[in-house]
Amino acid sequence: MPQSQDKAKAAGTHPPLQILSLYHRDMNIYGDSGNILSVTRRADLYGFSPVVRYYDPGDAWPERIDMILGGGGQDHGQERIIDDLRERGGLLRDLADQDVPMLMICGLYQLFGHYFETSDHERLEGVGILDVHTIAEPERMIGNLVEQAEDFGRVVGYENHSGLTYLGEGAQPLGMVTEDGRGNNGKDHTEGARWKKVIGTYMHGSLLPKNPAITDFLIKGAAERRYGQGTFAQMKKAMDQRSRSELERLDSLADQASRIAASRPR
Repeated sequence: MPQSQDKAKAAGTHPPLQILSLYHRDMNIYGDSGNILSVTRRADLYGFSPVVRYYDPGDAWPERIDMILGGGGQDHGQERIIDDLRERGGLLRDLADQDVPMLMICGLYQLFGHYFETSDHERLEGVGILDVHTIAEPERMIGNLVEQAEDFGRVVGYENHSGLTYLGEGAQPLGMVTEDGRGNNGKDHTEGARWKKVIGTYMHGSLLPKNPAITDFLIKGAAERRYGQGTFAQMKKAMDQRSRSELERLDSLADQASRIAASRPR
């Protein structure tokens, strides 16, 4: 029996995955909780037992984390969580270095970089997991967004931000956009950033329900880090027909939703 399957079986019929929603109270104003729903639903269909924990300033940090999801927020939301984020920065950097998959949307994407300079010219120092920095500008970039990602194909979401983000040499973009005035800064056609299994992006929407390839990337990364290489493929192969049919339905809905969003003008 492969070691990964052995570890999964040892964890029970439905091996658990511990998912952390980071700063859910203050950084979740654009419907980013849909990302949690998408991850947990697909993980459940694959045969895992997803457990979601919510962390806000003052809460106890969970002992085990297999995946971290973070959302967007306004400037004052970032200011409320920034001190706690800095305190947790070393721990978050260690988890990122250990290949814990993470998805950070908009405001937390910015704070996972080196710094975010607000419209009042206050510099909020980030945790530096992603080699990016962000500067607030008066004009907002708002609307449906389509990009091409090397590992995920077409990615569709909704951007709503006035911060302009610039990538350093240590980050690669999540994807590329074709038009000016969109993406990270409206100039270099990049959108989002990646390092190891950490993804930062401006895509709301929510992102994951319309982009199952990214959802599966996160689930696979969490499962194989905890239970070993090959676990995700084995769990997917062992799915019953009812779960397969439901997964096909979700994929069809994701395709329809992404096509509709992509066809709508900004």
